[in-house]
Amino acid sequence: MTETSPVIDPEENGPAGDAFYTPPSQLPDGVPGDPVWVRKLDNPAAELGAGENWLVLYRSQDVRGKEVATSGIIALPDRDVHPVPDGGYPLVSWAHGTVGVANVVAPSRDRGDTGASPMNAYPNDLLNSFLVQGWAVAMTDYEALGTGTPDHIHPYLLGASEANGVLDIVLAARRIFTGAIGEKYAIVGHSQGGQAALFAGHHAPERVTEASLVGVAAIAPSNHSLPLVQAGAEEDKTGDGFAFTPLFLAGAIGGDPDINPAEVLSDEAYELWPHILDRSRADLSNEDSWGGIKGNAQFRGTYPKDPNPHQQRFDDQLAKMNPDVEIRVPVRITQAAADLRVFAVLPPPLKGTDVLVEELNETNKKHGIEVEYQRYGALQVPPRDSLGVHFATINHDAAKLTTWVQHLFDNA
Repeated sequence: MTETSPVIDPEENGPAGDAFYTPPSQLPDGVPGDPVWVRKLDNPAAELGAGENWLVLYRSQDVRGKEVATSGIIALPDRDVHPVPDGGYPLVSWAHGTVGVANVVAPSRDRGDTGASPMNAYPNDLLNSFLVQGWAVAMTDYEALGTGTPDHIHPYLLGASEANGVLDIVLAARRIFTGAIGEKYAIVGHSQGGQAALFAGHHAPERVTEASLVGVAAIAPSNHSLPLVQAGAEEDKTGDGFAFTPLFLAGAIGGDPDINPAEVLSDEAYELWPHILDRSRADLSNEDSWGGIKGNAQFRGTYPKDPNPHQQRFDDQLAKMNPDVEIRVPVRITQAAADLRVFAVLPPPLKGTDVLVEELNETNKKHGIEVEYQRYGALQVPPRDSLGVHFATINHDAAKLTTWVQHLFDNA
């Protein structure tokens, strides 16, 4: 049998510019993970400088099994430094943190001029270090983030949807770069992406059968959203955190399309609802948007004390966003005690990452899995780091995280 060379330079077939993000009206026949379009990335703001970057549009599915096209980036190590090894490069599928649901803030599409640009750029040091290790990196934008329409908004924190994006780009990488991407992959994510990574770890066994997941790492994973939203709904003050309310609602509608946002939100808040289509999460925090509304003015009626039917369905979806799921591979969670976006611990009835770790350990003890919990009690944030502890945790933990992943790749 004649061995074929690994594919590194696939045929480019995607349109230039933002036209790449508008899928064909009829997707080609295929299955999740099949590529729709591929071309070299031409967005310097999104590039990983330590590797070769490709923009991809690939087949995926929403939570009801409907086909969707999802965008992302696949980066391969510098071949001059890391020639393709026998069996191909190990792969890290990266799940990004909260940026919003507007198309312009999708990591692969953001050109450095949006309110999400600092958040999108922050993980690049970590991701470049993965390339330097000789690992390939796949970075999904998630369902309908970059490719969305007013009728198809990114379903924020909807676990199964995020999992499809994170896992199907693994399949896409292996099919586009045949022989260059190996069978071993890990999942790593931060914030929203930490929650997405845990859900992806749960869905991996049935979603990716042609490659082996070695482990899941979640940095400051979003968790226990329902009690946070309910507590915020009783606050008689404004706050930038209320920018997350419409994002949560977008995710809930993705899980239950019969939820009517006009029945969930107050009239004042419903006037702000369209802002999600063109504003980053950071811009939603402005005083002329969700940052200017009081917590107890966000919802219709007396929510959360007496939710109407649409608000009850909203609550049901929020409860399902907590990533207490079965995972059958090693799990590592990183959390800083001083994080003021995702909390390690909160007063009851609120719950933080400490409780999530306890839940995951209880859920997965039947599989012999115990979370490796890296909890930083003190974390120094460099003066130049304007994004605070929530993001600084990424770089602070990078060396330990990389060692953990390397061990899994070496011993799986």
